[in-house]
Amino acid sequence: MPNSLTKFSRRRLLATTGAVAALGGFPSIVRAQAKELVIGGAAGFAPWMNGTVSQAFEAKYKTKIVYEGSRSLVNLEKMQKNKDKQYLSAVMMDDPVMIPAVQEGLLEKMTPAMVPNLAKLRPGTVQMDGMWANYLQPWQGVAYNTKSLPAGFPAWADCYEAKFKGRLVIPSLQNTEGVANLVMAAALESGKPIDKAQYEIDAGFKKIKTLKPNLLTIYTQIPQALNLLEQGEAWAIPSMFSSNVIPKEKESPMKMAAPKEGIFVGPAGICLVKGGPNKEMALQFIDMMLGAEMQDKLQPETFAFPSNASAKAPLGLAADVKVHNLDWAFVAKERGEWVKRWDREMAM
Repeated sequence: MPNSLTKFSRRRLLATTGAVAALGGFPSIVRAQAKELVIGGAAGFAPWMNGTVSQAFEAKYKTKIVYEGSRSLVNLEKMQKNKDKQYLSAVMMDDPVMIPAVQEGLLEKMTPAMVPNLAKLRPGTVQMDGMWANYLQPWQGVAYNTKSLPAGFPAWADCYEAKFKGRLVIPSLQNTEGVANLVMAAALESGKPIDKAQYEIDAGFKKIKTLKPNLLTIYTQIPQALNLLEQGEAWAIPSMFSSNVIPKEKESPMKMAAPKEGIFVGPAGICLVKGGPNKEMALQFIDMMLGAEMQDKLQPETFAFPSNASAKAPLGLAADVKVHNLDWAFVAKERGEWVKRWDREMAM
């Protein structure tokens, strides 16, 4: 694993410390830190991480972000392999992958004293008492073909109408976005609100099995699903991520709907690596990512929902849209058995 962190000799460090001692009015992090910060995250985030985020952070802290884009499980493996000498300072991963990272002691708990913007986040976005927090979250609603459905897609419950026979595409439960359809089915069957219905999984399976006549296919690869929607073979994809559709709305007959029951937000988390280098600088980075200013800047690039309560709502969404967060600790614990049941009961 390459180590790109700058190394200082004792002499150089002492000289630097002496030279900046007069800067007492500046935060200590600016006075004596290495000039690079290594961050792990998703490969798809590289354009805006290496652009908007890096530029803003370097301008403010005179520190370069070295961004390693891969997958959440790969980032977890990096922390596991380097537990005794971490080189990543902060990592952005999906919530289900954060849970084993916490269990293995790879993350350090954050508090509002360490990260002031933690206190400014929407309810449900600070996880496990500060072990990680959600930042920008791609929202999940219903993607639909505007030629086939010019009136839009007003409600999740509409998925079960007979007019959609053979016209819907849904994600497999193997996909993170697939959980939302099962939870919504549980809410429709049980009559309970989302925060309670997410634990009524038997009701969810009972209801979603009745959707099978309306299904064209169940996907595991998003591009395949979007191609069917764009071509008009499918009319709608319940529980699709906004970031996969909104950038294409101007050039294709696809559009995202936020149904009346509300939208779900993706489990995108940011955390402090325990024992990672440049801790104070890493905390400043995390605080910037959780701030309303940065979340507003990233909105036109990410098409995601902000976690900061003061940030602007995503473009095209009403300010009063209902936003649902799921209990990802519960999902992580039970999902293996759910997938087995899904494969048995939803086979086409």
